[in-house]
Amino acid sequence: MTYTKTKLIPPHGGYRKLKSYQMAEIIYDGTVEFCERYVSYKSHKTNRTYSQMTQAARSGKQNIAEGSMDSGTSKKIELKLIGIARGSLEELLLDYEDFLRQRNLSLWEKDSSEAQAVRRLAYKSDKSYTTYKSYLRSAEEAANCLVCLIHQANYLLDQQLRSLEKDFLKKGGFTERLYRERRKFRDS
Repeated sequence: MTYTKTKLIPPHGGYRKLKSYQMAEIIYDGTVEFCERYVSYKSHKTNRTYSQMTQAARSGKQNIAEGSMDSGTSKKIELKLIGIARGSLEELLLDYEDFLRQRNLSLWEKDSSEAQAVRRLAYKSDKSYTTYKSYLRSAEEAANCLVCLIHQANYLLDQQLRSLEKDFLKKGGFTERLYRERRKFRDS
């Protein structure tokens, strides 16, 4: 019986290179700034909103990182966490839309010149939170900019989920890989 060395745990992590993570990080930083400027933490009425918005933004970013790190041993957990990130950003999107509606501020149309300008910034290779910082001049502009960014991140997460699902169906998960390697070992 000969045993050939295998790599049971494939390379994983690398989340900082994911476009979805990069966008979620920008959204988190922008949301913290937005809440500090436009959602008073001191007011009893807005205290919960402040906390909910920053936590939803953080959850989007953190779950992408955690899912990526767990991907080596559990595709199921990776899929679940990327789905949770997507849900957290959807929750945050609704918070921004509520913010605009409740203050009688306008929500930019998808094809408005303002929304298109924000979308064009996504193609910059070196984009970061500071790329969008000029949009924080007013509550209306900041909320709309972050709505655009969330739509972009959600699109990326939807693509990522489809790719993960396809890969899982094609290759299986960690448990299946363990089983295949165990059979190879027993049969050799």
